[in-house]
Amino acid sequence: MDGVTDQSRHPVQRKEEAAGLVRRGFAPCEAPDAIDRLVTALGSDPLALVILFLSPQTPLPAFLKSAQGRFGAAQVVGCTTAGELGAEGYTEGEIVAIGFPNAHFAASTLLIDDLNDIRASDRISQMIQNRNALATSHPDWQSEFAFLMVDGLSLREDALVNEIALGLGPVPLFGGSAGDGEDFDQTHLIHGGQIHDNAAILVQVRSNCPVRVFKTDHLQPTDARMVVTAADPAKRLVHDINAEPAAREYARILGKDPEQLSTFTFAAHPVVVRIGDQTHVRAIQRVADNGDLVFFSAIDEGMVLTLAEPEDMVAHLDRELSALSNARSPDMILGCDCLLRRVEATQKQMTTGLSEVMARHNVVGFSTYGEQLNSMHVNQTFTGVAIYPPESA
Repeated sequence: MDGVTDQSRHPVQRKEEAAGLVRRGFAPCEAPDAIDRLVTALGSDPLALVILFLSPQTPLPAFLKSAQGRFGAAQVVGCTTAGELGAEGYTEGEIVAIGFPNAHFAASTLLIDDLNDIRASDRISQMIQNRNALATSHPDWQSEFAFLMVDGLSLREDALVNEIALGLGPVPLFGGSAGDGEDFDQTHLIHGGQIHDNAAILVQVRSNCPVRVFKTDHLQPTDARMVVTAADPAKRLVHDINAEPAAREYARILGKDPEQLSTFTFAAHPVVVRIGDQTHVRAIQRVADNGDLVFFSAIDEGMVLTLAEPEDMVAHLDRELSALSNARSPDMILGCDCLLRRVEATQKQMTTGLSEVMARHNVVGFSTYGEQLNSMHVNQTFTGVAIYPPESA
């Protein structure tokens, strides 16, 4: 990413492998031996599932050809990223591999191959069958979670999670939207050794390891409010705010020149909506040529937006991740970190501090174009699952 210094990109010497209950591997995405490094790092124990987070610079066809059959009988899924969360936190140009051993995890994967035709009833039926099959094959394992990867340029994340959440029952869902760096051109998902676009992959997991799904953000609502008075919800466009052209009115409220609005501005000055007793970010992606605001998630006329201001990102993330270790420390945290958080961290020169926090708390994962939690698609959050060693371990 432009603006990330070499120091923040690689704050300390990289690790090729990180030991743990959940296996982790890291390799430069264009290395000729990338798959060899990942297979070695994940070890020889049989794996139920391998998740790959791939830099958009990865030569996908060649990599997938070299990966064919290399992870044994494991189900292999993955997606491209807006940056990776590697062995030492924020990184780029890498492939992050996460291996879930058969001894502690069972998984089923479901490919939704066309987000314009979700076929919710069919998907929900399959999800229920998968969950029942996992419970039947592993009746003594009580922990469950679902992980979703979805095309981050599809504009269909809101509809998708709203539909499939009905089939999960009490199982917590989290996920991230696949990315393409800061290019916003095309994202890809990997399932069954094939590349998929305009698609999503749902992974249902059952384990004997305690798990905790969570969402956090460092944003506090202010008293500054605005109303969406004209919008195109299907395209996530806001034409007018307070009956004025959207970008110009947003800039006025911030006290900024509308010609100078940028990704940095949107990351530092997000807007939130209140749903029940919680607030959720509705992040702005960019200004359209005609002055509309393009959002990362659902937006509609009549929606009241509240300007939010950030807390210190490093202190906040350390506090939130430390809370996950109150009783015992996780073996690993699988994290989905919004691209806008990464942009803000770069602007404020906090990437090194955040990377140190993530490395200390055993976080791996990817930077996203949006996050999912249960039935909601959200933005500018850090969302994930903490996986703990079995109680008897």
